[in-house]
Amino acid sequence: MTMTRGQFRVGIGYDAHRLVEGRDLILGGVSIPYDKGLLGYSDADVLIHAIIDAILGAIGKGEIGQHFPDSDPAYRGADSIILLREVLSLAHEEGFRLNNLDASIIAQKPKLTPYLGAMKERITSVVDEPCAVNIKATTTEGLGFCGREEGIGACAVVSLLGK
Repeated sequence: MTMTRGQFRVGIGYDAHRLVEGRDLILGGVSIPYDKGLLGYSDADVLIHAIIDAILGAIGKGEIGQHFPDSDPAYRGADSIILLREVLSLAHEEGFRLNNLDASIIAQKPKLTPYLGAMKERITSVVDEPCAVNIKATTTEGLGFCGREEGIGACAVVSLLGK
C-alpha cells in the first residue's frame, strides 16, 4: 500500500431506479411508507448506491456493479447498508477514511423531508468515524423520469482523507 497520510480524494456517484408496485421503498437505509418501491436486484437503495459509487471512485476501485454484480445470487435482495459497510472497509484497507459526504435524492414523490434526519442518522451510524454527513431531497418540478414519478435518482459527493 502506498502512503496515504494526508492525501485528499474526492469521488462522485449517481444512481437511479424505476418505481414499481409491490416493492418496499428503501432510501438511505430507511423504509419509507409509499405505494411503490424501487426496482433492482438488491434493495435498490439509490442513495446508498450513489454513496458507494462515490467512495469507490475516490479510491479508484471502479463502481458498485464490479464489486456486487447482479449476476451473483448472494446480492439478490441485499441490504445496501451492508454493502456500504464493505466499501467503507475497503476504503480503510486502502488507507482512507470518509471525511465528508453530501448527497441529494431526486424524487417528485413521495415527499422525503420528514425522513432525511433518519437517513442521515442511519448513514452516520454506519460511517462510525468523525465525518460530516449531509442528505438533501429535491424535485425536478415535474421534468424528466423523476418528475413523471417513474423513478428516483440520487447523487453523492464524498471526500476521503488518508489516515
